[in-house]
Amino acid sequence: MFKPLIKRLKAFARSTEGTVTVEFAIYSPLLLWLFVAIYTWFDAFRQETVNLKAAYTISDLISRETTTLNETYIDSMHKMAKLLIRGDSDITLRISVVRWEEDDNRYYIDWSRVRGPSLPEWTNATITAINDDLPAMPDQERVILVETRNEMVPAFRVGLPDLDINNFVFTRPRFAPLVPFEGGVNSDGSHNDNPSGQEIEDLDPGI
Repeated sequence: MFKPLIKRLKAFARSTEGTVTVEFAIYSPLLLWLFVAIYTWFDAFRQETVNLKAAYTISDLISRETTTLNETYIDSMHKMAKLLIRGDSDITLRISVVRWEEDDNRYYIDWSRVRGPSLPEWTNATITAINDDLPAMPDQERVILVETRNEMVPAFRVGLPDLDINNFVFTRPRFAPLVPFEGGVNSDGSHNDNPSGQEIEDLDPGI
């Protein structure tokens, strides 16, 4: 009684006939979701990389300054950061100069400025919160600390939540012992990059 049924089932299992339209209707939702997921995850990694590069770029630019910075300069850094990242997302930028005091065995803030809504300026009272993240430095050494925060909303909902992209970059001043800010205690901006008066092209390029 079951032999005809078993015979038909075996014939169905061995059959290679099919309709492309039916197969496409079955697999197309899966393929579409896969393409969307790949794009969304790639965009998230790209956004994180772009934010990190923007922080490094700003930190490097400030590290080369030898004169006093002001509010207009910080505004320009914030505008540049927004140009470097995706245009439809906002970015918060915090720039600070941190000093190590050997006698007190702690970090101090020379100055700190913020552009954007989600980060407060660092103070001598609050900088201790990131002691473990700051580098070891000799007495009176300074580093330029650049932090960025950018919220990313995924283009498609494929299991990836909204992301807060935070970057933390520090750089030592290159051509001067400090980078002063207008109105601060170290704001004269009188740095002589070539005290000997020797021509720049005659200097050892390894310096």
